[in-house]
Amino acid sequence: MQTQNVAMPDVDGFFGQFGGRFVAETLMPLLLKLDAEWQEAKADPSFWQHFEAMSLRYIGRPSPLYYAERLTAALGGARVYLKRDELNHTGSHKINNCVGQILIAQRMGKRRIIAETGAGQHGVATATVAARFGLQCIIYMGAKDIERQAPNVFRMRLLGAEVRPVTSGNGTLKDAMNEALRDWVSNIDETYYLIGTVAGPHPYPEMVRTLQSVIGTEARKQILEHEGRLPNLLIAAVGGGSNAMGLFHAFLGDPDVAMIGVEAGGRGVDTDEHCASLSKGRPGVLHGNRTYILQDLDGQIREGQSISAGLDYPGVGPEHAWLRESGRVSYKSATDSEALEAFKFLATEEGIIPALEPSHALAELIKIAPGMSAEAIIILNLCGRGDKDIFTVSTLIESNEELF
Repeated sequence: MQTQNVAMPDVDGFFGQFGGRFVAETLMPLLLKLDAEWQEAKADPSFWQHFEAMSLRYIGRPSPLYYAERLTAALGGARVYLKRDELNHTGSHKINNCVGQILIAQRMGKRRIIAETGAGQHGVATATVAARFGLQCIIYMGAKDIERQAPNVFRMRLLGAEVRPVTSGNGTLKDAMNEALRDWVSNIDETYYLIGTVAGPHPYPEMVRTLQSVIGTEARKQILEHEGRLPNLLIAAVGGGSNAMGLFHAFLGDPDVAMIGVEAGGRGVDTDEHCASLSKGRPGVLHGNRTYILQDLDGQIREGQSISAGLDYPGVGPEHAWLRESGRVSYKSATDSEALEAFKFLATEEGIIPALEPSHALAELIKIAPGMSAEAIIILNLCGRGDKDIFTVSTLIESNEELF
């Protein structure tokens, strides 16, 4: 196992062979200007003071690191801690990145904010910060996701955002991101594109990871206060990968801390109905960066499948691709049915209803915690609240599908 150079990416946005800017000429000036603004903000103490003040007073950070006593007892083996980012304002980790990027948009004088969303959590967080700062907000969301995430669609509209359905492709996250990029090219001067994950062209993967690293920075301090030492293992769900990178980043220089990212296994990774890009994909270019993607023999993007709208993406952030190849992080997958089992298990054992995204990470935890020592410590990032998914799950139960 190698220890990652946490200073990455390089000046061109590459994590090893992954990342970069693979975009049309019309987008390159926008990205270079954004990169310059980001580099300036990173070096500006007043930017971080504003970010930290918003995190404390608006988001509600720090989020608790919760010892899951009943879950630990039910599983046996390792001691389980949950980093409870679902308790943030808006109900997920997404707000961390949105607060940081809206401050960048303000520095650039932008008045119109666009974003893509899958499960709707990033859309809600974007609409929230746009409302907070009085900015126009347009959210692109796949038609399929609009149907299965109705509560979040209502929340976005209540917050003043326009939700634009995307009907191309499968009508999911990939297609929403395509439409948002088209909008950005057509409305260059006034528009800021607030990407929600650690994917896309440079500087987005680094910027989102850095803004989300507050999760791991807090968790590191909290576990030392609780246990007097670092954890043995970190676990987080991976779609594009922002919540996982947010947890992992602060521990990448600690070789004794193992890490597992859990992708959406859908109906099984041996079928074509999954979103396990790192397990079953191969390197290629998607949405402006080189990474692992699901593609056919001709290099065409394959549509993924997951019960979780937030993990329903046929690619992954380039830093995750590099961490996979370097061996620093292991990547597994959980099927729809395993995620649903975990969803119910946490609800009944701890009185916490998780989103379907972290339920995939919980499924992996359920598999491995019993085989670990009682002295071992696991931290799982509970990156989203399950309010948005109760209608999806109840519909499946009512249709008599086998869930539990």
